[in-house]
Amino acid sequence: MKRILLISLLLACTVGIASAYGVNLSCPSSVQAGMPIKCSFDSDFPPGTSFDLVLYQDQYTATEIKDQPMTIQANQNTQYFVTDTTGLPGGNYKLEVQFNGNEQPALRTGSSTLQLITIIDRSGDIDITSPAAQNLDEALMITGDVQNEGNGGVQIAVSGPNGAVFGPQWIQTKSDLRTGAGVFTQQVTVNTGGTYKVDFSDSNGFIGEKVFTVVAPATGPTTVATSTTPTVVRTTRPVTTLPTPWPTTTSQSPLPSMIPVVALSCAGILAVMTKSRK
Repeated sequence: MKRILLISLLLACTVGIASAYGVNLSCPSSVQAGMPIKCSFDSDFPPGTSFDLVLYQDQYTATEIKDQPMTIQANQNTQYFVTDTTGLPGGNYKLEVQFNGNEQPALRTGSSTLQLITIIDRSGDIDITSPAAQNLDEALMITGDVQNEGNGGVQIAVSGPNGAVFGPQWIQTKSDLRTGAGVFTQQVTVNTGGTYKVDFSDSNGFIGEKVFTVVAPATGPTTVATSTTPTVVRTTRPVTTLPTPWPTTTSQSPLPSMIPVVALSCAGILAVMTKSRK
């Protein structure tokens, strides 16, 4: 009798374990800061069952970063938790499956409901020496160095207000003999002003992102200078002084033509008077 009871209990436990549902959460152990965290979520719970996937920053206290709901669909296909890490500090994080409801259901052996993730921040490895703000006619000059890169090269990708501008493309680095850093320089031609983001990667993955501002020259309307001197409008015709005309033969005085006649008459009178005196 005892044997039969023991067998019944074992069968009941076996059936209970077999009937439990499973959850599988899978995440990368580490990601570079600025790159997305992408985790997969699988479960054979009945369609309509909902969970919350919550990302925490795991330091002295757990600080919630993002909460994403997950609902099991009829096909029970894999679902994904994706979040950007731009702006998140380097360090330890955890992604946890939280069940909706008052009681947590029993899970099948081998289920995974918690994943630890390390965000590696390498943005401090890049030192940019070209100006963060540049004029359009000189942009975009990207110069600087990557710590401990030597001659290994660096990959850059440039995007601007209208999308991708350059790359991703590997460019040469030259080792700084004093520090071992990889020194780089790259001129990228841009046609419009605005904000440009440059992503840097090397053989170890993503390093970081740097932001440049390109300033376009002002293109306002041309201002035409006008005189402030008032315009004088004449309402009467100015007096015109006519030149004195030269004398003509018809207008000449008759006096000059009579002078010889008078002179001859006087001479004749004087001659007569003289003769009479003798």
